[in-house]
Amino acid sequence: MPPKPPRRAGAAAARSQRASPDSGSAPPAAPRLEIGEADFVVLCDALKVSERVREKAWKTYESLSAVDGALAYNKKKKETWGVCIFIVAIDLDEMTFTFTELLKSISISVCTFFQFLKEVDVNMDTVSTKVDSTVSRLKKKYDVLLALYHKFERTCGLIYLEQPSSEISAKVSSVLVLKNYWITFLLAKGKVLQVEDDLVISFQLLLCVLDYFIKLSPPAMLKEPYKSAVTAVTVNGSARTPRRGQNRSTRTSKQIDTDTKVIEVLCKEHDCNLDEVKNLYFTSFIPFLNSIGIVASNGLPEVEVLSKQYDELYLKNKDIDARLFLDQDATLQPDVIACSQLERTPLKNNPDEELNLILPQTPVRAAMNNIQQLIMILNSATDKPSDTLIIYFNNCTVNPKDSILKRVESLDHIFKKKFAEAVGQGCAEIGSQRYKLGVRLYYRVMESMLKSEEERLSVQNFSKLLNDNIFHTSLLACALEVVMATYGRNASQSDGTSAETDLSFPWILNVFDLKAFDFYKVIESFIKAEPSLTREMIKHLERCEHRIMESLAWQSGNLRLVCVQLQSEKSTVF
Repeated sequence: MPPKPPRRAGAAAARSQRASPDSGSAPPAAPRLEIGEADFVVLCDALKVSERVREKAWKTYESLSAVDGALAYNKKKKETWGVCIFIVAIDLDEMTFTFTELLKSISISVCTFFQFLKEVDVNMDTVSTKVDSTVSRLKKKYDVLLALYHKFERTCGLIYLEQPSSEISAKVSSVLVLKNYWITFLLAKGKVLQVEDDLVISFQLLLCVLDYFIKLSPPAMLKEPYKSAVTAVTVNGSARTPRRGQNRSTRTSKQIDTDTKVIEVLCKEHDCNLDEVKNLYFTSFIPFLNSIGIVASNGLPEVEVLSKQYDELYLKNKDIDARLFLDQDATLQPDVIACSQLERTPLKNNPDEELNLILPQTPVRAAMNNIQQLIMILNSATDKPSDTLIIYFNNCTVNPKDSILKRVESLDHIFKKKFAEAVGQGCAEIGSQRYKLGVRLYYRVMESMLKSEEERLSVQNFSKLLNDNIFHTSLLACALEVVMATYGRNASQSDGTSAETDLSFPWILNVFDLKAFDFYKVIESFIKAEPSLTREMIKHLERCEHRIMESLAWQSGNLRLVCVQLQSEKSTVF
């Protein structure tokens, strides 16, 4: 049954009764006509929504209640009102509340809200692209935060003793330590990273936070190997002993020269790339600590100070209050069934590597495994042309070596710049490191392609191909897409696929100003030339193919030309 007509008069009278009688001689303001049921008005007041949002949200609710199957929405009035207010507030750019405030007002969890919104979208087709984009961003951020918090809890359990000595317990509360850890991480993540759904960089940043706090912890609180690492740092005289005669920058520079022992242990324990983490620590995390004034503090930072700074960030973004993970808040609890399935997902390793099956396939562990597998493949490769490639270059009518090297160098600057713009200026060197991996894969695949074609055609002169700028740019872009997809595996993807992020395909096409169908032409040859690609990565490249065929290729405006090129050149890249 559709809802009753809006009770405008009654609600207006109720509001007029709340008006102050001492309003002076000025004429009383006209009473505002309230829209919707009394509980809807209360919800709108709690969220401080505007008149436009109230009116449009109520109309959306009325429309939703009128469709077939509306009984379910009438049983969940408050939740439905919340969804309608959320949709309209985003569409009208009038968000007066945070996402967490909305969830608490209608007593619903993140997962349940997303599922309910999906049902509303199916039945009404009322969710705009703008709302869809906002929901996608919130969901990815929540998935990453959830995965990181679970990893954070487990990691702290491996670092700290469950029952330290009573003397230590009296001085340092474990609850306070964990709260400091997590809020500092949230603050760092919000200030350092522009792309907050990057699971790998976020986890690397978490390791930086762990390193900082572990070195502030009494060794008696720590388990091995962290206890020995902290003891070694303390013996070197660089932990928790700031001198008054030194300024902060002097102490910081001395500290980072000698205090890498703990971060080395953390990276080893979590299969994390040490160079990447150290780079993030020195270029982003240390400046972050300086910016909030705690780098030289003699002891734990004040939770209240950190929390206040995070508050400003959270209220500005109007999204998820991730501090509530510490309280096991109901709004942030995950879908139990989905999580249990995630934990049971087996690793797809070589059957001979049975020892690796012991590790749980958590999102962070899966991401680290994928990265380690890629790095192992590229360990034997170099970021310069191999001797075999040099021979192929010398056999060409026009030697392409110089142009290839210049192109790789030029695209390096472009990639590093675009990566820093997308992720954060402090992460420029991380972009450079990922580019180097891509270059290694590019040369490796190029050599494999040339060997295969030499065997097939019995020729050694590939001058036309190797002097083709579009071919090289496309091949390098494909290699970088493999690297970016490996690092960009989203926390919600339990099947090994990569969810879309700001760095997802077709980001690489925009970086190199590359046409989609030129990229498309090298994908099949790339897959054939690199047998070490995982099944998940092959699927990812195939999805890129499908996306190009479905939409991206047709954006050039000349459909006939694209069709001819795809038909004639896809199977004959050489």
